[in-house]
Amino acid sequence: MYVIPPEKSAEFVSNMEDVLEIYHRPYDPNCPVICMDEQPIQLVKETRLPLPAKPGQPEAHDYEYERNGTANIFMFTEPLSGWRKTVVSERRTSVDWATEIKNLLDNGHWYRLARSYKRCNTRGSRNQANLE
Repeated sequence: MYVIPPEKSAEFVSNMEDVLEIYHRPYDPNCPVICMDEQPIQLVKETRLPLPAKPGQPEAHDYEYERNGTANIFMFTEPLSGWRKTVVSERRTSVDWATEIKNLLDNGHWYRLARSYKRCNTRGSRNQANLE
């Protein structure tokens, strides 16, 4: 994990220590550590067909492209069990983020857990208040 901390931020350091403590917990199937990240992406399409491969040379691609919209990818993973899930959305809003967290907890195999911990390590508009 690579994060540039704000200067002189005790709150940032405290939050990062909480996250690192969670990452060092041993695997417990009754209290899984689920990580989530999101990434906005630009959708592109080729403007020319690739030139076919020749003996000893791979297929040749032109690097020109046409912009074809944007999307957002949510990635959920439970690293110690090997589980992962990817969701693609059209937008990147706090409502979309909160909806995906709710779907994860309501429809995933974690709904049966006796306890859950919410820990949001994020910047910008994504925070724990969006879940409440």
